Amino acid sequence: MEKKEHLEGYWRENLKYVGILLTIWFIVSFGFGIILVEPLNTIQFGGFKLGFWFAQQGSIYVFVILIFVYVWLMNRLDKKFDLHED
Repeated sequence: MEKKEHLEGYWRENLKYVGILLTIWFIVSFGFGIILVEPLNTIQFGGFKLGFWFAQQGSIYVFVILIFVYVWLMNRLDKKFDLHED
């Protein structure tokens, strides 16, 4: 039974990471790219309006960064629960 509880803890923490990262992605892509586009367009970033930049490029960059963050978090989680591959 201890093994099952161990794996449930691992899965629970994994779901927490996924939920947080997806929330960040949603805020950046939907929030900044659609909902807050007008206020953000008053700011220039690299010669482009910031709202436009988030809608076209920023959300993609954030998504790629979140993939690397997820890999890093999962490697730490694997070591914490002694499930890593060496």
